[in-house]
Amino acid sequence: MTPPHSPASRTPRTPHTPHAGSSSHSLYDVFLRVAADGSFTAAAQALGYTQSAVSRQIQALEDELGSVLFDRLARGVRLTEAGRVLVPHAEAVRDRLAAARAELSALRTLDGGLLRVGAFSTADAALLPRALAAFRRRHPGVTIARTEGPSVKHLALLAAGELDIAVVSATAGRALDGCALRHLLDEPMFVALPKDHPMAGRERLRLAELADEEWVAGSTRPEDTLMRPVLEAGFRPRTTLVVRDWIAKQGFVAAGLGVTLLPALAADSVRADIVLVPVHPDDVPHRAVHAATPHGRADSPAVAAFLAELRVVAGQISPSGRR
Repeated sequence: MTPPHSPASRTPRTPHTPHAGSSSHSLYDVFLRVAADGSFTAAAQALGYTQSAVSRQIQALEDELGSVLFDRLARGVRLTEAGRVLVPHAEAVRDRLAAARAELSALRTLDGGLLRVGAFSTADAALLPRALAAFRRRHPGVTIARTEGPSVKHLALLAAGELDIAVVSATAGRALDGCALRHLLDEPMFVALPKDHPMAGRERLRLAELADEEWVAGSTRPEDTLMRPVLEAGFRPRTTLVVRDWIAKQGFVAAGLGVTLLPALAADSVRADIVLVPVHPDDVPHRAVHAATPHGRADSPAVAAFLAELRVVAGQISPSGRR
């Protein structure tokens, strides 16, 4: 007699079966259904197939495995030794396929999955967090991984397949190559002045009016910073102070140590003791801001949904930089 817990005595668990008429059953689903029901006819009724279709699928599985899985009896069928050995493996295959279908469904419906997002620093001030907040409210099941850094870093991560979408700009004259770009907005530039500066009340400034000012730059090479358009316009600022962090720059400006350029995306985070005055666009053109995705890759449902949120938030940013 076969021991009660041996593989030969194992009764297969009744498999979960989709709605009758579904075409999503694998050969292993059909095998387990037949094993549980002991009949091609009963299994066919449960699966929404014809009896001949079930018989053909079992034959196909037997041909693939090179083993007879069922003894065909006058009334129904019975598992052979090979069929009993196959049962736990078929159950494992079925369960893994069911898990895969559930994960794929979650990706389609945005009930799960991972979205990897990057953005340059001033986009992190308002544009990205507002878009992320709206996305998370609508799709709380999606996990978000965020990366900080300059646009050139995010372009490399996109190309390497390590990011799904990034907010980037052509800062310092670097081309945005190798990625698919969706234009979000054209960002004006401001000059940040101490609140008591004589020009603080102006509606717009020309660079020539700032020739005598000390400028706070983000690098010892102004051509690698927001100052590049200023240099291309022929203006030579006196950049005696180098402060890399844009929040720290505001502290230097507030203390009367100099002036600096500040992009519109950072306008919401400006401290109360400095003033932003627009720079004439003939001197400092507006900066194009894009959502970038890997070139040649179809947008996932999560990327498409997040891109829509970015566009909504970008549309709410006024030319003055205020929301």
